[in-house]
Amino acid sequence: MARDVASVARYLHGELLPGAVPGARAVNAVVDMGSFGAPTDRLFATLVVADDEQLRALGDDPDRLALLRDAVVVTDADGPAVREVLLGAEITATVGAATTQELLAPTLTSLLAVDQAAEARAITSAMRVLTLAARRSGITGVIAELAHRIDGWAVLLDRHGEVITTAGAGSLHIDDAIAVAVGRPVRVRHRALQVHPVGPGEDITAQLVTAPRNDSSGRGRELSSQTAALLDLLMRTRDSSHLERLGRSMMFETVLQGGEDAARLLRRWGVHERTLVGFALASRTSGVDVEHLLALWLDELGAEHVFTSQRGLILGAVRDDHAQQIAHRARTYASTLYLGLGRPADIDALERSVDEARHACEAARTGGERVVRYEAIPTVAFVLGQLDRDQTQRIARLLDPLRAADRPDELIQTLRVFLSANGAWGESAARLRIHRQTLTARIRRIEDLTGLSLADPDDRVAAWLALRATDG
Repeated sequence: MARDVASVARYLHGELLPGAVPGARAVNAVVDMGSFGAPTDRLFATLVVADDEQLRALGDDPDRLALLRDAVVVTDADGPAVREVLLGAEITATVGAATTQELLAPTLTSLLAVDQAAEARAITSAMRVLTLAARRSGITGVIAELAHRIDGWAVLLDRHGEVITTAGAGSLHIDDAIAVAVGRPVRVRHRALQVHPVGPGEDITAQLVTAPRNDSSGRGRELSSQTAALLDLLMRTRDSSHLERLGRSMMFETVLQGGEDAARLLRRWGVHERTLVGFALASRTSGVDVEHLLALWLDELGAEHVFTSQRGLILGAVRDDHAQQIAHRARTYASTLYLGLGRPADIDALERSVDEARHACEAARTGGERVVRYEAIPTVAFVLGQLDRDQTQRIARLLDPLRAADRPDELIQTLRVFLSANGAWGESAARLRIHRQTLTARIRRIEDLTGLSLADPDDRVAAWLALRATDG
Protein backbone atom coordinates (compact mmCIF):
# COMPACT_ATOMS: atom_id res chain seq x y z
CA MET A 1 0.00 0.00 0.00
CA ALA A 2 1.08 3.65 -0.33
CA ARG A 3 0.83 4.19 3.46
CA ASP A 4 4.19 3.17 4.94
CA VAL A 5 5.58 2.93 8.49
CA ALA A 6 7.05 6.44 8.52
CA SER A 7 3.89 8.09 7.19
CA VAL A 8 1.82 6.38 9.90
CA ALA A 9 4.12 7.84 12.57
CA ARG A 10 3.74 11.31 11.07
CA TYR A 11 -0.04 10.93 10.89
CA LEU A 12 -0.19 10.04 14.59
CA HIS A 13 2.27 12.85 15.51
CA GLY A 14 4.42 10.25 17.25
CA GLU A 15 8.12 9.51 17.21
CA LEU A 16 9.40 6.63 15.07
CA LEU A 17 11.98 4.51 16.86
CA PRO A 18 14.25 2.67 14.39
CA GLY A 19 14.33 -1.11 14.38
CA ALA A 20 14.39 -4.16 12.12
CA VAL A 21 11.51 -2.93 9.92
CA PRO A 22 12.45 -0.03 7.62
CA GLY A 23 10.34 3.11 7.69
CA ALA A 24 9.65 2.82 3.94
CA ARG A 25 7.90 -0.55 4.25
CA ALA A 26 4.23 -0.52 3.33
CA VAL A 27 1.57 -1.22 5.97
CA ASN A 28 -1.33 -3.58 5.34
CA ALA A 29 -2.79 -4.66 8.72
CA VAL A 30 -3.58 -3.50 12.29
CA VAL A 31 -3.92 -5.87 15.30
CA ASP A 32 -4.00 -5.61 19.09
CA MET A 33 -1.07 -6.94 21.09
CA GLY A 34 -3.27 -9.66 22.54
CA SER A 35 -4.13 -11.16 19.13
CA PHE A 36 -0.77 -10.67 17.44
CA GLY A 37 0.95 -13.72 15.91
CA ALA A 38 3.87 -14.28 13.54
CA PRO A 39 3.65 -12.03 10.41
CA THR A 40 2.86 -14.01 7.26
CA ASP A 41 3.86 -11.42 4.62
CA ARG A 42 7.38 -10.04 4.94
CA LEU A 43 6.78 -7.50 2.15
CA PHE A 44 4.31 -5.55 4.32
CA ALA A 45 4.36 -4.36 7.91
CA THR A 46 1.75 -5.20 10.53
CA LEU A 47 0.92 -2.48 13.08
CA VAL A 48 0.63 -3.87 16.62
CA VAL A 49 -1.26 -1.58 19.03
CA ALA A 50 -0.03 -1.92 22.65
CA ASP A 51 -0.42 0.01 25.90
CA ASP A 52 2.21 0.90 28.50
CA GLU A 53 1.56 -2.17 30.67
CA GLN A 54 1.83 -4.61 27.74
CA LEU A 55 5.12 -3.06 26.62
CA ARG A 56 6.69 -3.25 30.07
CA ALA A 57 5.73 -6.94 30.31
CA LEU A 58 7.62 -7.70 27.09
CA GLY A 59 10.92 -7.76 28.99
CA ASP A 60 9.87 -11.07 30.54
CA ASP A 61 8.71 -12.63 27.24
CA PRO A 62 11.70 -13.14 24.83
CA ASP A 63 9.61 -15.15 22.36
CA ARG A 64 7.12 -12.30 21.97
CA LEU A 65 9.99 -9.82 21.56
CA ALA A 66 11.45 -11.94 18.75
CA LEU A 67 8.11 -11.99 16.90
CA LEU A 68 7.69 -8.21 17.24
CA ARG A 69 10.99 -7.59 15.44
CA ASP A 70 9.10 -8.27 12.20
CA ALA A 71 6.22 -5.93 13.10
CA VAL A 72 5.76 -2.29 14.12
CA VAL A 73 4.52 -1.39 17.61
CA VAL A 74 2.21 1.65 17.91
CA THR A 75 1.45 3.18 21.31
CA ASP A 76 0.58 6.43 22.99
CA ALA A 77 2.97 5.51 25.79
CA ASP A 78 6.49 6.87 26.05
CA GLY A 79 9.23 6.91 28.61
CA PRO A 80 12.70 5.51 29.38
CA ALA A 81 11.45 2.05 30.38
CA VAL A 82 9.34 1.64 27.23
CA ARG A 83 12.13 2.88 24.98
CA GLU A 84 14.67 0.61 26.64
CA VAL A 85 12.55 -2.49 25.91
CA LEU A 86 11.87 -1.52 22.29
CA LEU A 87 15.33 -0.29 21.35
CA GLY A 88 17.04 -3.18 23.12
CA ALA A 89 15.06 -5.72 21.08
CA GLU A 90 15.45 -3.69 17.80
CA ILE A 91 11.68 -3.35 17.48
CA THR A 92 10.45 -0.62 15.16
CA ALA A 93 7.86 1.45 17.01
CA THR A 94 5.85 4.66 16.99
CA VAL A 95 5.74 6.01 20.55
CA GLY A 96 3.97 9.02 22.02
CA ALA A 97 1.08 8.93 19.54
CA ALA A 98 -1.26 11.92 19.92
CA THR A 99 -4.30 9.63 19.60
CA THR A 100 -5.48 8.00 22.85
CA GLN A 101 -4.86 4.28 23.33
CA GLU A 102 -8.58 3.41 23.06
CA LEU A 103 -8.85 5.11 19.65
CA LEU A 104 -5.55 3.95 18.14
CA ALA A 105 -6.81 0.67 16.66
CA PRO A 106 -10.02 2.04 15.09
CA THR A 107 -8.18 5.15 13.84
CA LEU A 108 -5.48 3.09 12.13
CA THR A 109 -8.00 0.64 10.71
CA SER A 110 -9.98 3.50 9.18
CA LEU A 111 -6.77 5.09 7.86
CA LEU A 112 -5.71 1.91 6.07
CA ALA A 113 -9.21 1.32 4.69
CA VAL A 114 -9.25 4.77 3.09
CA ASP A 115 -5.72 4.24 1.83
CA GLN A 116 -6.56 0.85 0.32
CA ALA A 117 -9.58 2.31 -1.43
CA ALA A 118 -7.39 5.03 -2.94
CA GLU A 119 -4.88 2.39 -4.02
CA ALA A 120 -7.65 0.36 -5.64
CA ARG A 121 -8.80 3.40 -7.59
CA ALA A 122 -5.21 4.12 -8.67
CA ILE A 123 -4.71 0.53 -9.85
CA THR A 124 -8.03 0.58 -11.72
CA SER A 125 -7.01 3.80 -13.45
CA ALA A 126 -3.60 2.36 -14.33
CA MET A 127 -5.18 -0.78 -15.77
CA ARG A 128 -7.36 1.34 -18.05
CA VAL A 129 -4.19 2.92 -19.45
CA LEU A 130 -2.49 -0.48 -19.78
CA THR A 131 -5.51 -1.85 -21.64
CA LEU A 132 -5.37 1.11 -24.02
CA ALA A 133 -1.65 0.45 -24.51
CA ALA A 134 -2.48 -3.18 -25.33
CA ARG A 135 -4.91 -2.08 -28.04
CA ARG A 136 -2.51 0.42 -29.57
CA SER A 137 0.92 -1.16 -29.19
CA GLY A 138 0.39 -4.77 -28.14
CA ILE A 139 2.65 -6.56 -25.69
CA THR A 140 5.56 -4.13 -26.09
CA GLY A 141 3.35 -1.18 -25.23
CA VAL A 142 1.99 -2.92 -22.12
CA ILE A 143 5.47 -3.70 -20.79
CA ALA A 144 6.69 -0.15 -21.45
CA GLU A 145 3.67 1.40 -19.71
CA LEU A 146 3.98 -1.00 -16.76
CA ALA A 147 7.64 -0.09 -16.20
CA HIS A 148 6.64 3.58 -16.18
CA ARG A 149 3.74 3.00 -13.77
CA ILE A 150 5.82 1.09 -11.21
CA ASP A 151 8.77 3.47 -11.63
CA GLY A 152 11.09 0.54 -12.24
CA TRP A 153 11.71 -2.09 -14.90
CA ALA A 154 9.88 -5.06 -16.38
CA VAL A 155 10.99 -8.12 -18.34
CA LEU A 156 8.66 -10.54 -20.14
CA LEU A 157 10.12 -14.02 -20.67
CA ASP A 158 8.68 -16.94 -22.59
CA ARG A 159 8.20 -20.28 -20.88
CA HIS A 160 11.76 -21.27 -21.83
CA GLY A 161 13.26 -18.26 -20.08
CA GLU A 162 13.99 -16.37 -23.31
CA VAL A 163 13.37 -12.62 -23.45
CA ILE A 164 10.26 -11.55 -25.35
CA THR A 165 10.47 -7.84 -24.56
CA THR A 166 11.74 -5.51 -21.81
CA ALA A 167 11.36 -1.93 -20.62
CA GLY A 168 13.69 0.01 -18.33
CA ALA A 169 15.91 -3.03 -17.74
CA GLY A 170 19.67 -3.14 -18.30
CA SER A 171 21.64 -6.27 -19.10
CA LEU A 172 22.26 -7.05 -15.42
CA HIS A 173 18.56 -6.68 -14.64
CA ILE A 174 17.70 -9.05 -17.49
CA ASP A 175 20.23 -11.59 -16.18
CA ASP A 176 18.59 -11.38 -12.75
CA ALA A 177 15.12 -11.80 -14.25
CA ILE A 178 16.12 -14.90 -16.23
CA ALA A 179 17.93 -16.42 -13.25
CA VAL A 180 14.97 -15.96 -10.91
CA ALA A 181 12.44 -17.16 -13.50
CA VAL A 182 14.29 -20.41 -14.28
CA GLY A 183 15.48 -21.02 -10.72
CA ARG A 184 19.15 -20.53 -11.51
CA PRO A 185 21.33 -19.68 -8.46
CA VAL A 186 22.57 -16.11 -8.76
CA ARG A 187 23.18 -13.09 -6.57
CA VAL A 188 20.13 -10.99 -7.32
CA ARG A 189 20.90 -7.28 -7.30
CA HIS A 190 17.39 -6.05 -6.54
CA ARG A 191 15.53 -6.90 -3.34
CA ALA A 192 12.06 -6.16 -4.71
CA LEU A 193 12.23 -8.55 -7.66
CA GLN A 194 8.79 -10.01 -8.37
CA VAL A 195 7.88 -12.94 -10.64
CA HIS A 196 4.31 -13.16 -11.96
CA PRO A 197 3.30 -16.21 -14.04
CA VAL A 198 1.39 -15.41 -17.21
CA GLY A 199 -1.27 -18.10 -17.46
CA PRO A 200 -3.33 -20.19 -15.04
CA GLY A 201 -2.06 -23.17 -13.05
CA GLU A 202 0.40 -25.30 -14.97
CA ASP A 203 -0.58 -23.75 -18.31
CA ILE A 204 2.07 -21.03 -18.13
CA THR A 205 2.77 -19.21 -21.40
CA ALA A 206 5.28 -16.67 -20.06
CA GLN A 207 6.68 -15.05 -16.92
CA LEU A 208 6.58 -11.37 -16.04
CA VAL A 209 9.46 -10.19 -13.85
CA THR A 210 9.21 -6.69 -12.38
CA ALA A 211 11.17 -4.57 -9.94
CA PRO A 212 9.57 -1.36 -8.62
CA ARG A 213 12.03 1.32 -7.59
CA ASN A 214 10.34 1.37 -4.16
CA ASP A 215 11.28 -1.99 -2.62
CA SER A 216 7.98 -2.32 -0.76
CA SER A 217 5.58 -1.09 -3.41
CA GLY A 218 2.34 -3.00 -2.87
CA ARG A 219 0.77 -1.07 -5.72
CA GLY A 220 3.56 -2.27 -8.01
CA ARG A 221 2.95 -5.87 -7.00
CA GLU A 222 -0.80 -5.69 -7.51
CA LEU A 223 -0.45 -3.81 -10.80
CA SER A 224 2.11 -6.33 -12.07
CA SER A 225 -0.18 -9.21 -11.11
CA GLN A 226 -3.12 -7.74 -13.01
CA THR A 227 -0.85 -6.94 -15.97
CA ALA A 228 0.18 -10.60 -16.08
CA ALA A 229 -3.50 -11.49 -16.51
CA LEU A 230 -3.81 -8.92 -19.33
CA LEU A 231 -0.71 -10.35 -21.03
CA ASP A 232 -2.17 -13.85 -20.78
CA LEU A 233 -5.24 -12.64 -22.64
CA LEU A 234 -3.12 -10.92 -25.29
CA MET A 235 -0.88 -13.92 -25.85
CA ARG A 236 -3.67 -16.47 -25.95
CA THR A 237 -5.60 -14.56 -28.60
CA ARG A 238 -2.79 -15.57 -30.95
CA ASP A 239 -2.40 -19.13 -29.67
CA SER A 240 -2.90 -21.15 -32.86
CA SER A 241 -4.97 -24.28 -32.69
CA HIS A 242 -4.31 -27.20 -35.00
CA LEU A 243 -7.26 -26.17 -37.16
CA GLU A 244 -5.98 -22.59 -37.44
CA ARG A 245 -2.51 -23.81 -38.43
CA LEU A 246 -4.02 -26.06 -41.08
CA GLY A 247 -6.15 -23.23 -42.46
CA ARG A 248 -3.22 -20.81 -42.53
CA SER A 249 -1.06 -23.41 -44.27
CA MET A 250 -3.65 -23.92 -47.01
CA MET A 251 -4.09 -20.16 -47.47
CA PHE A 252 -0.33 -19.71 -47.68
CA GLU A 253 -0.17 -22.36 -50.43
CA THR A 254 -2.77 -20.38 -52.35
CA VAL A 255 -0.69 -17.21 -51.93
CA LEU A 256 2.40 -18.97 -53.31
CA GLN A 257 0.50 -20.01 -56.43
CA GLY A 258 0.13 -16.32 -57.32
CA GLY A 259 -2.47 -14.82 -59.60
CA GLU A 260 -5.69 -13.00 -58.77
CA ASP A 261 -6.72 -15.60 -56.19
CA ALA A 262 -3.53 -14.89 -54.22
CA ALA A 263 -4.00 -11.14 -54.44
CA ARG A 264 -7.64 -11.39 -53.35
CA LEU A 265 -6.76 -13.67 -50.43
CA LEU A 266 -3.97 -11.36 -49.25
CA ARG A 267 -6.32 -8.39 -49.31
CA ARG A 268 -8.80 -10.29 -47.16
CA TRP A 269 -5.85 -11.26 -44.95
CA GLY A 270 -5.17 -7.56 -44.39
CA VAL A 271 -2.14 -7.33 -46.73
CA HIS A 272 -2.45 -4.73 -49.48
CA GLU A 273 1.18 -4.41 -50.64
CA ARG A 274 1.98 -5.75 -54.11
CA THR A 275 5.62 -6.50 -53.21
CA LEU A 276 6.63 -8.71 -50.30
CA VAL A 277 9.76 -10.41 -49.00
CA GLY A 278 9.85 -14.14 -48.38
CA PHE A 279 11.46 -15.32 -45.15
CA ALA A 280 12.41 -18.61 -43.50
CA LEU A 281 13.04 -18.77 -39.75
CA ALA A 282 14.37 -21.65 -37.65
CA SER A 283 16.00 -22.17 -34.26
CA ARG A 284 19.18 -24.05 -33.41
CA THR A 285 17.41 -25.69 -30.49
CA SER A 286 13.98 -27.24 -30.20
CA GLY A 287 13.53 -25.48 -26.85
CA VAL A 288 12.38 -22.28 -28.59
CA ASP A 289 8.81 -22.10 -29.88
CA VAL A 290 9.70 -20.25 -33.08
CA GLU A 291 6.12 -20.05 -34.33
CA HIS A 292 4.88 -18.45 -31.11
CA LEU A 293 7.89 -16.12 -30.97
CA LEU A 294 7.35 -14.97 -34.56
CA ALA A 295 3.66 -14.34 -33.83
CA LEU A 296 4.66 -12.07 -30.94
CA TRP A 297 7.11 -10.17 -33.15
CA LEU A 298 4.50 -9.68 -35.86
CA ASP A 299 2.02 -8.47 -33.25
CA GLU A 300 4.55 -5.92 -32.03
CA LEU A 301 5.10 -4.73 -35.61
CA GLY A 302 1.38 -4.63 -36.36
CA ALA A 303 1.88 -7.11 -39.23
CA GLU A 304 -0.43 -9.88 -40.33
CA HIS A 305 0.51 -13.51 -39.69
CA VAL A 306 1.24 -14.55 -43.28
CA PHE A 307 3.34 -17.59 -42.47
CA THR A 308 3.17 -21.34 -42.03
CA SER A 309 5.22 -24.00 -40.28
CA GLN A 310 6.87 -26.92 -42.07
CA ARG A 311 8.90 -29.37 -39.98
CA GLY A 312 10.29 -26.76 -37.61
CA LEU A 313 10.91 -24.21 -40.40
CA ILE A 314 8.67 -21.13 -40.48
CA LEU A 315 8.02 -19.82 -43.99
CA GLY A 316 6.25 -16.55 -44.65
CA ALA A 317 6.13 -13.18 -46.35
CA VAL A 318 6.21 -9.63 -44.98
CA ARG A 319 6.84 -6.07 -46.08
CA ASP A 320 10.49 -5.17 -46.61
CA ASP A 321 10.64 -2.85 -43.57
CA HIS A 322 9.11 -5.56 -41.39
CA ALA A 323 11.66 -8.03 -42.75
CA GLN A 324 14.41 -5.69 -41.55
CA GLN A 325 12.82 -5.50 -38.08
CA ILE A 326 12.55 -9.29 -37.87
CA ALA A 327 16.19 -9.56 -38.95
CA HIS A 328 17.19 -7.22 -36.11
CA ARG A 329 15.27 -9.31 -33.58
CA ALA A 330 16.77 -12.54 -34.89
CA ARG A 331 20.29 -11.12 -34.55
CA THR A 332 19.76 -9.96 -30.96
CA TYR A 333 17.62 -12.83 -29.64
CA ALA A 334 19.13 -14.63 -26.65
CA SER A 335 19.01 -18.08 -28.30
CA THR A 336 20.46 -18.68 -31.75
CA LEU A 337 17.95 -18.24 -34.56
CA TYR A 338 18.56 -18.63 -38.30
CA LEU A 339 16.74 -16.29 -40.67
CA GLY A 340 16.86 -16.41 -44.44
CA LEU A 341 15.45 -13.57 -46.55
CA GLY A 342 14.59 -13.77 -50.23
CA ARG A 343 14.54 -10.91 -52.69
CA PRO A 344 11.49 -8.61 -52.76
CA ALA A 345 9.00 -10.06 -55.22
CA ASP A 346 5.63 -9.30 -56.73
CA ILE A 347 2.76 -11.46 -55.48
CA ASP A 348 2.90 -13.55 -58.65
CA ALA A 349 6.58 -14.37 -57.96
CA LEU A 350 6.29 -14.76 -54.22
CA GLU A 351 7.02 -18.48 -54.30
CA ARG A 352 10.43 -17.70 -55.77
CA SER A 353 11.19 -15.31 -52.91
CA VAL A 354 10.12 -17.89 -50.31
CA ASP A 355 12.28 -20.57 -51.96
CA GLU A 356 15.19 -18.15 -51.92
CA ALA A 357 14.58 -17.53 -48.23
CA ARG A 358 14.62 -21.28 -47.60
CA HIS A 359 18.03 -21.56 -49.30
CA ALA A 360 19.30 -18.52 -47.41
CA CYS A 361 18.17 -20.04 -44.10
CA GLU A 362 20.03 -23.26 -44.94
CA ALA A 363 23.10 -21.17 -45.76
CA ALA A 364 22.75 -19.46 -42.38
CA ARG A 365 22.68 -22.83 -40.62
CA THR A 366 25.73 -24.06 -42.54
CA GLY A 367 27.74 -20.89 -42.06
CA GLY A 368 26.71 -20.24 -38.47
CA GLU A 369 25.26 -16.83 -39.33
CA ARG A 370 22.01 -15.60 -37.82
CA VAL A 371 20.69 -13.69 -40.84
CA VAL A 372 21.48 -14.35 -44.50
CA ARG A 373 19.96 -12.58 -47.50
CA TYR A 374 19.70 -14.64 -50.65
CA GLU A 375 21.45 -12.10 -52.84
CA ALA A 376 24.44 -12.25 -50.50
CA ILE A 377 24.99 -16.00 -51.00
CA PRO A 378 28.24 -16.24 -53.01
CA THR A 379 27.26 -19.41 -54.89
CA VAL A 380 24.38 -17.60 -56.61
CA ALA A 381 24.72 -13.83 -56.63
CA PHE A 382 28.49 -13.82 -57.04
CA VAL A 383 28.51 -16.29 -59.94
CA LEU A 384 25.69 -14.62 -61.86
CA GLY A 385 27.07 -11.20 -61.05
CA GLN A 386 30.32 -12.03 -62.86
CA LEU A 387 28.57 -13.01 -66.07
CA ASP A 388 27.54 -10.75 -68.91
CA ARG A 389 24.11 -10.93 -70.51
CA ASP A 390 25.11 -13.44 -73.21
CA GLN A 391 26.67 -15.80 -70.67
CA THR A 392 23.62 -15.56 -68.41
CA GLN A 393 21.32 -16.35 -71.34
CA ARG A 394 23.51 -19.33 -72.27
CA ILE A 395 23.06 -20.74 -68.74
CA ALA A 396 19.31 -20.11 -68.94
CA ARG A 397 19.15 -22.04 -72.24
CA LEU A 398 19.97 -25.19 -70.27
CA LEU A 399 16.26 -25.39 -69.56
CA ASP A 400 15.14 -24.81 -73.18
CA PRO A 401 14.24 -28.52 -73.63
CA LEU A 402 11.75 -28.16 -70.81
CA ARG A 403 10.23 -25.05 -72.36
CA ALA A 404 9.80 -26.89 -75.66
CA ALA A 405 8.16 -29.92 -74.07
CA ASP A 406 4.51 -30.51 -73.38
CA ARG A 407 3.28 -28.73 -70.22
CA PRO A 408 6.53 -26.76 -69.74
CA ASP A 409 5.28 -24.76 -66.75
CA GLU A 410 4.52 -27.99 -64.90
CA LEU A 411 8.05 -29.36 -65.48
CA ILE A 412 9.83 -26.12 -64.54
CA GLN A 413 7.73 -25.73 -61.41
CA THR A 414 8.48 -29.35 -60.45
CA LEU A 415 12.20 -28.74 -60.91
CA ARG A 416 12.06 -25.54 -58.84
CA VAL A 417 10.22 -27.16 -55.95
CA PHE A 418 12.43 -30.26 -56.00
CA LEU A 419 15.61 -28.18 -55.85
CA SER A 420 14.28 -25.76 -53.23
CA ALA A 421 13.37 -28.77 -51.04
CA ASN A 422 16.97 -30.01 -51.36
CA GLY A 423 15.82 -33.13 -53.21
CA ALA A 424 13.42 -34.27 -50.47
CA TRP A 425 10.92 -36.45 -52.35
CA GLY A 426 8.17 -36.49 -49.73
CA GLU A 427 8.25 -32.73 -49.11
CA SER A 428 8.40 -31.96 -52.83
CA ALA A 429 5.41 -34.17 -53.59
CA ALA A 430 3.44 -32.60 -50.75
CA ARG A 431 4.18 -29.07 -51.92
CA LEU A 432 3.23 -29.94 -55.51
CA ARG A 433 0.14 -31.84 -54.28
CA ILE A 434 0.99 -34.87 -56.38
CA HIS A 435 1.69 -38.52 -55.64
CA ARG A 436 5.31 -39.45 -55.05
CA GLN A 437 5.29 -41.76 -58.09
CA THR A 438 4.06 -38.85 -60.23
CA LEU A 439 6.95 -36.77 -58.93
CA THR A 440 9.39 -39.57 -59.79
CA ALA A 441 8.07 -39.74 -63.33
CA ARG A 442 8.39 -35.97 -63.78
CA ILE A 443 11.97 -35.89 -62.45
CA ARG A 444 12.97 -38.71 -64.80
CA ARG A 445 11.44 -36.80 -67.71
CA ILE A 446 13.31 -33.62 -66.70
CA GLU A 447 16.55 -35.57 -66.57
CA ASP A 448 15.90 -37.18 -69.96
CA LEU A 449 15.10 -33.83 -71.60
CA THR A 450 17.98 -31.83 -70.09
CA GLY A 451 20.62 -34.54 -69.82
CA LEU A 452 21.12 -33.64 -66.15
CA SER A 453 21.21 -36.01 -63.22
CA LEU A 454 19.49 -34.44 -60.24
CA ALA A 455 21.29 -36.91 -58.01
CA ASP A 456 24.55 -35.21 -58.96
CA PRO A 457 25.46 -32.09 -56.91
CA ASP A 458 27.07 -30.30 -59.86
CA ASP A 459 24.02 -30.87 -62.07
CA ARG A 460 21.70 -29.64 -59.32
CA VAL A 461 23.77 -26.45 -59.02
CA ALA A 462 23.66 -26.00 -62.80
CA ALA A 463 19.89 -26.44 -62.84
CA TRP A 464 19.41 -23.94 -60.03
CA LEU A 465 21.66 -21.39 -61.71
CA ALA A 466 19.64 -21.85 -64.89
CA LEU A 467 16.43 -21.18 -62.97
CA ARG A 468 17.98 -18.09 -61.35
CA ALA A 469 19.25 -16.84 -64.70
CA THR A 470 15.74 -17.27 -66.08
CA ASP A 471 14.23 -15.37 -63.13
CA GLY A 472 16.68 -12.52 -63.64
